[in-house]
Amino acid sequence: MARGELETTERPPLPAFLAEKDSNPASNNDNLPADGEPGPANELDCLRGVLAPGLLAWAEARSTQTNLGADRVLIRNGLIGESAYLDRLAIQTGVRRETFATVSRDDCPLHDDQLPRAVQHGVLPLRQNGELTWAIAPRGYTARRLCRFAAQFPEHSHRIRIASSNELADVLLTQATAPMAAAAVDGLHRRWPAFSAAPGRHSSRRLIYAASTAATFLAIVLIASEAVTVTLTICFLAIAALRLGASLLPRPKSPRLRRLRDADLPDYTILVALYREATSVAPLLEAFDALDYPREKLEIILAVEPNDLETRAAIARLGAKPRVRTIVAPVYGPQTKPKALNFALPFVQGTFLAVYDAEDRPEPGQLRAALDAFRNHGPDLACVQASLCIDNPADSWLSCMFTAEYAGQFDVFLQGLSSLKLPIPLGGSSNHFRTATLREVGAWDAYNVTEDADLGVRFARFGYRSAMFASTTFEEAPSQFGPWLRQRSRWMKGWMQTWLVHMRSPPTLWRDAGARGFITLNLIVGCNVLTALSHPFLIGAIGLDSIVRAIGSPSAFLSGRLATLHLLAIALGYVTAAAIGFAGLVRRGLPGAGWVLLLMPVYWILLSVAAWRALYQLVREPYRWEKTEHGLARSALFSRGIYAGRDASDDLTAVESLARKRTVTDIA
Repeated sequence: MARGELETTERPPLPAFLAEKDSNPASNNDNLPADGEPGPANELDCLRGVLAPGLLAWAEARSTQTNLGADRVLIRNGLIGESAYLDRLAIQTGVRRETFATVSRDDCPLHDDQLPRAVQHGVLPLRQNGELTWAIAPRGYTARRLCRFAAQFPEHSHRIRIASSNELADVLLTQATAPMAAAAVDGLHRRWPAFSAAPGRHSSRRLIYAASTAATFLAIVLIASEAVTVTLTICFLAIAALRLGASLLPRPKSPRLRRLRDADLPDYTILVALYREATSVAPLLEAFDALDYPREKLEIILAVEPNDLETRAAIARLGAKPRVRTIVAPVYGPQTKPKALNFALPFVQGTFLAVYDAEDRPEPGQLRAALDAFRNHGPDLACVQASLCIDNPADSWLSCMFTAEYAGQFDVFLQGLSSLKLPIPLGGSSNHFRTATLREVGAWDAYNVTEDADLGVRFARFGYRSAMFASTTFEEAPSQFGPWLRQRSRWMKGWMQTWLVHMRSPPTLWRDAGARGFITLNLIVGCNVLTALSHPFLIGAIGLDSIVRAIGSPSAFLSGRLATLHLLAIALGYVTAAAIGFAGLVRRGLPGAGWVLLLMPVYWILLSVAAWRALYQLVREPYRWEKTEHGLARSALFSRGIYAGRDASDDLTAVESLARKRTVTDIA
C-alpha cells in the first residue's frame, strides 16, 4: 500500500508533533534550535490553582528564553515530577494517560529493529482493539501542541496517549531487551562486518592473531639483520618526524563567536558508562551540575552493568534527579564499555552527545566550547575532542609521567594533527559527537577495547573529520604499577585490534580514508605498537654488542652500522617524546614537573611490558576489558580549584616536592 492511502477525508491533519515523526528522520547535523511554538503556554493551564502563579509566570518566561515548553522547564528543574504533570494534563485535555500496564509486545506493530527509533523520538504506535493509537512522551513543545490539538479536534483525541519518558523507556527495556541488546553488541558487525573486531568470516581472528604473533617473533629473531633493523629505524624516525612536525605547527586561532542564547542552544546529552564506580558517582554529577548549560536542555544518561550493585545503589542514594536516567546494560555479549554505550544510545535525545568517564571533571564551559567548534567547521565534522589533563601528578612518578605524556599528546601533538586535518585517535573521554552522525557510522564496536581510536578511523573512512577544541577535562591517572599496566595493556590491545580491522584490505582503506588516513593509521597506531614491542630487544642488542666490544672480542651480532641505527632510532624516540612532553607541561604551567622526563627510558621499558602483555591477551582473550579503578587519587592539582574555589598551589608544591624526593633508585 502506498504511503498516504490510509488518509481519509474524515481524518484531520496530523498535528506537528506527529507529522514530524511520520517519516524516517533525516540526519540532523546542524546547530539550529527547534521551531518555536508561539502563543500562550496552554500546557500550564492544568497547573493553575496547583502551583503558585508566580512560579507559573516564571516557567512561561523561561519557556521563551529556552525555546522549550513551560512543562519541560518545570520538570527539568525538578519543580514537578513528569508523571504528576502528565496526570494533570490528561485530566485537562481529556487525552488518555498510558502507563503500559496492559500493553503487550503484540500491541506494537513496529519491527524489533524499529523499536530504538520509538525511544529516540518519544512516539510508540500501538494497535489495540483494531485501532491504531499513538503513545507519546512529550518533549519540546509537544504538550502545548497537544493542548491545542485536543481543543480543536476533541473527537480525535482518543487516538493519542501520553506517557512519561521513563515509562516509554521501561516498556521497551522490558519487552525489547533482546533485540536492543543484539543491536548493541552486533549492530556494527551486521551492517559492516569488515569494520568490526567481532569474530566471524571477515576477521578469521585466530589465524590473523597467530600470524601477527609469529611475524613479531620472527622480527625479534632477525633483529640483527640489516633489513629488519632498517625497517624498525624507519618506523622510529617516521613517528618522530610526524610527532615533531605536527607539534611544531602553530595552533590556529578559531574566530571568536558570539555567545549563544539559551533559546538557540540544541539539546545536549551526556553519556557515561559506569562499572565499579560507586565512589565516583556523586562527584561526577556535581561536576555536571557545574556545566554552563541550561538545565532544561541537558540530559545525563548513566549506563551501568547488571552485576554492579554497589554503583547502582550509590546512584539510588542520590535520589531521583529529573534530568538523570540510569540504563542497565544487558547480560549479553562482551562486558565492555562500548557495548554499554551502544545499548544506551537509543535513549539519547540530544542533537549533540558528550561521552565522559567516571573520573572526569570537565571545565564548566566545555559544552558551549564544543558547539562553537562545530559552528566553526562544516557538517563533515563529526566529533570534537577536548584536551585531557591529569589531575593527580603529585601522587607518584608514574602519575607525573602520565601528566607529561597527556600534556604532550593532547595539548601539543593532537593539536597539530587537527590543524593538518588528519584522523585523530580519539581519547575515549570528552568526545563530543553529532548524534545523528554517530548513529550513521554504526556507533561503537562492542568488540574493540579501544573503541575511541577505532571510531576516529571509521569517521575518516566515512568521509567525516574529528578535531581538537580549546577545553580541558581533568582526569585521574593510575599512580601504582599494577593498575597502570592493566590500563595500558588494554589500550595496546585495542590499538592492535584497530590496526588489524582497518588493515584487512589496505587498498580499501586507502580508497576510503585517502593517503593521509592510511599513513596516519599505520604511523600512529601500527608503528607505535611495533616500536613498543621491539624496543627492549633493540636495547638488548645494543647492550650485548657493547659488552662484546668492551671485552675486546669481535662482534658478529651487530655491525657498527646497525648499532648506530639502533642508537639513532632509540635516541630520537626518547628526545622527541621528552621534548613534546615538556612543551605540554609548559603549556599547562608545570615546567617544574619536567624532571620526570629523565625517566623516559624506564617508562618505555614499562610500555614494552604492556605491549607484550597486550599481544598475549589479544590471542588468548581479545575481548576482555580490564577495568581501571578510580577514586584513588590523593591529590587534585587543577579540578578542586575550578569546582571548589580551592587554590591549587598546595598540590603544585607537592609535585615539586616529589621532584626533589624521587630518584631512579626509588623507582627501582
